[in-house]
Amino acid sequence: MWARVLGSAAGGGFPQWNCNCPNCRGARHGSLPCRSRTQSSIAISSDYERWFLLNASPDLGRQIAAFSALWPRNGIRHTPIQAVVLTDAELDHTLGMVLLREGRYVRVYSTDWVRTALTEWNPLLRTLSAYCTVDWQRVEVGQAFVLSGPMDEDSGICCQAFSTYTRKPVAFAPEVHPSPESSIGFRLTDARTGGALVYLPAVLELNAAIREQVRAAACLFIDGTCWDDDELARLGCGGKSARAMGHLPIGGPDGSLHQLADLDVARAIYIHINNTNPILIEDSPERQAIEGRGVEVAYDGMEVEI
Repeated sequence: MWARVLGSAAGGGFPQWNCNCPNCRGARHGSLPCRSRTQSSIAISSDYERWFLLNASPDLGRQIAAFSALWPRNGIRHTPIQAVVLTDAELDHTLGMVLLREGRYVRVYSTDWVRTALTEWNPLLRTLSAYCTVDWQRVEVGQAFVLSGPMDEDSGICCQAFSTYTRKPVAFAPEVHPSPESSIGFRLTDARTGGALVYLPAVLELNAAIREQVRAAACLFIDGTCWDDDELARLGCGGKSARAMGHLPIGGPDGSLHQLADLDVARAIYIHINNTNPILIEDSPERQAIEGRGVEVAYDGMEVEI
């Protein structure tokens, strides 16, 4: 099984178009050692022919253009993209689906809660269905299923969803209480090799249930949004803390970096990295702290084989 990082940044990308924080300013002017990044998504495949998107960011068009395995090959109209698998209903994880409307058919895997969010509170799926067939597939927390494409052929990838227990409501429906289905992670297992990859771009707490899902994974893509809980407020970029936005910060004695040492994973990679996070700067002390513990930072175009 292969995983290709299509985008590694949090919402807004890096540098963010309207942000003048030290990171974004340094990225624009070339004064800091760093890479530009699009908004987070990965693509997975068991054969390097048929690909499944885990989330569809607003930058999906650029991401497809940058990865030739997603280019059309057979006939005048074709796509190797078999389906979109959603972890939540956030705009930076779902808006890219609208760019797939020319395909005339889009298979979407999500929980009931996410489907409701994207049809009743935000009409994204209803809008998409006006242009093409939307084939929605129910994802149930705790239930394993095999990913399949338009012809229902077995992908060779077994998928299991688990709740991240977020307490964050979606911005377009703040009155709706979150549920165990509103933000999920995925454990994806290659039926041929038995190797497992866990995709966890948003997590507030590494509790016992989540640790069990992560156990013995060959690769863990984990929430790397902020280094400090007060990072955005301290830089004048917003009033909410990382935890208030549903993200466990990396640094500190109770941060994810400290806890990763106790997780049974072969390889850990931070993804969904906010433009304010100092780990984006390749010579920063925070980046050195991460790499010193053997943890990696995702970048656009990164590829992992399981």
